[in-house]
Amino acid sequence: MNAITEQLAVLFRAAGKAHHEAYAAVDGADPDWPLWYTEFLLPKLRPLLNQTLTRSELVYRLVDVSKRQAADAPDHDWASYYAEYFAAAYHITFPDEWG
Repeated sequence: MNAITEQLAVLFRAAGKAHHEAYAAVDGADPDWPLWYTEFLLPKLRPLLNQTLTRSELVYRLVDVSKRQAADAPDHDWASYYAEYFAAAYHITFPDEWG
């Protein structure tokens, strides 16, 4: 992992924790979780990815990455998987010194 994907993973973990706390009464159950995550993540992801993401695009990406992770890497750390997915989806390039 490099600096940006690590920052993304930290951000996704923070969103997961905040979501679970917001939905503690139902043990985190929320069938519309991508909508909640979008509101939490959008203002933080735009500058980090240097993208003008829309709400609908982010909802789509969250649903897509969730399905991909469940199918392709269910045992992989979800936040790291999401970070790698978003870095790849937005063609984040890294200087050589970032590894």
